[in-house]
Amino acid sequence: MQLEKFNKAIELFDEANSLDPNKELYNGTEFPKELLYAVRMTEQLNKFAPNSSEALQLTVRCQHICRWEIARDSYEMNRVGYLTWRKDLKDFHAKKASEILASLGYDDELIAQVQILLLKKHLKKNADTQTLEDVICLVFLEFYFLKFSKKYSEEKMIDIVQKTWKKMSEKGHEAALKLNLPQDALALITKALS
Repeated sequence: MQLEKFNKAIELFDEANSLDPNKELYNGTEFPKELLYAVRMTEQLNKFAPNSSEALQLTVRCQHICRWEIARDSYEMNRVGYLTWRKDLKDFHAKKASEILASLGYDDELIAQVQILLLKKHLKKNADTQTLEDVICLVFLEFYFLKFSKKYSEEKMIDIVQKTWKKMSEKGHEAALKLNLPQDALALITKALS
């Protein structure tokens, strides 16, 4: 890994995400939403799989790059609309990340690896794709689950937890159960898994 090039890629991803007009308050400070998400992803990866490949380290930092540019409400508010939006987002993130990496002189092989990860290909078969999925799920559970759970019925949240759990590895499950979660979130997760 060329550290200088890697650091520049992270800097460019962060610059792009710092343009997010959506803000999130964390510890009394306001952050661009997707920038905060990217930092949380990196921190979680460093805890969960500290010796990850360069491709995976880059991917976690740009997994939601410029996500706000494709609004959910520009699609039909049904399952088909949701799935189409998710697919379009993955393609968009892969294209955006590839352009940044190519501008820094990264080779086609590494760019292709990042694209495969961003497109979530070979889940359960590719170790990096699985680690990415685990990290996404851990960040969701730790930082977004409780707020998310206020929007939906308990039944819907139990379904979401069960689907999330299925995507995770055994190592991911162990890490999830060690998260310092609020009592409400923990109770809902425990119920979903029983």
